Amino acid sequence: MHKPGLNVYQSERACHGYTLFSPMTASTAYLIDMQGAIVHRWSLPGPRVGSYGYLLDNGHLLVNLRTGEEKLEFGGRGSRIVELDWDGRVVWDYEEPTLHHDFCRMPNGNTMVLAWERVPDELASDIQGGLPDTEHEEGIWGDCFREITPDRQVVWEWHGYEHLDVKTDHIGPLHRRAEWTHANTCEVLPDGNILTSFRLLNAIAILDKPSGKVLWQWGQNEIGGQHDPTLLPDGKILLFDNGWYSRRGATSAGSRVIEVDPQTNTVGWIYETLPAWNFFSSFISGAQRLDNGNTLICEGMRGRLFEVTPEREVVWEFVNPFFGYDERWGNANNVFRAYRYGPDFVGFEGKTLAPEKHAWVSRLYMGR
Repeated sequence: MHKPGLNVYQSERACHGYTLFSPMTASTAYLIDMQGAIVHRWSLPGPRVGSYGYLLDNGHLLVNLRTGEEKLEFGGRGSRIVELDWDGRVVWDYEEPTLHHDFCRMPNGNTMVLAWERVPDELASDIQGGLPDTEHEEGIWGDCFREITPDRQVVWEWHGYEHLDVKTDHIGPLHRRAEWTHANTCEVLPDGNILTSFRLLNAIAILDKPSGKVLWQWGQNEIGGQHDPTLLPDGKILLFDNGWYSRRGATSAGSRVIEVDPQTNTVGWIYETLPAWNFFSSFISGAQRLDNGNTLICEGMRGRLFEVTPEREVVWEFVNPFFGYDERWGNANNVFRAYRYGPDFVGFEGKTLAPEKHAWVSRLYMGR
């Protein structure tokens, strides 16, 4: 059991900076230093975070929220995306009742969002896999991507049912058939294409933005229930493999963080543990490659954020101390994703990072 707060910090080997996380049972985002002290926080304008937030280059926080007006009760829902300035003021928002999981601010100022939509009945009946007779009362829901302008106009859409194959892109055997794909990642790549993760298909994919075609897809029979694929500078993809349908067998099920080369479909670097269940999150979670080559891992189910070297040694570990009630998990400290920002991050220019201002929060929750 990892105790809340800071547990490990090897200053000479860790990648210095500030770590952003948003407890999934709360309506606050926290920025902490390497010692685990809160240096800034945002009070979110909603009852709780939808999944997570991240910092834009201007220092604003882009985050999704639950509003209570979501159309569906699926995991990952969050029907309002808001941009908050450093002082927590809303400078932009977009609301739609089927939004979920992820979003991405694009170089042109538009925002790519992820939403659910019903698969047409004539196609839904051909979708393979999943637990029999577990469809949603309205049918089977799939995913779509939408590009939204600053004035909230839709200028591009991608519909999963138009480009995926209902017969070969099958739902994993332990999942309900209420959803087909359950995408949980929306990353617009430097070339404009989209990197995503279809959790229920146990697959990650790159989508060609002009045509909508699936340029590359990988993962079935290799990964299970994965989250957060990100493109690395060398062209490889880093992702959190949650570990559903593990090839290692049910008695040694655990999670992994892996690199996959999309040119060869081969797995290179892997972080895992022995026994495997010492590192395990069946849902949410993510990973970020840091500037010094280390990897920041969010073991989301346990609220555990930790940094490992290329040799897989833990050099920093912080466990989310903010617990709250979740209707599925009870008293929980889940974290969907976390990000590390270096001291020279452009978004910090002109901003005040003030641990003394938030010391009372640190003392209250972490005994600092």
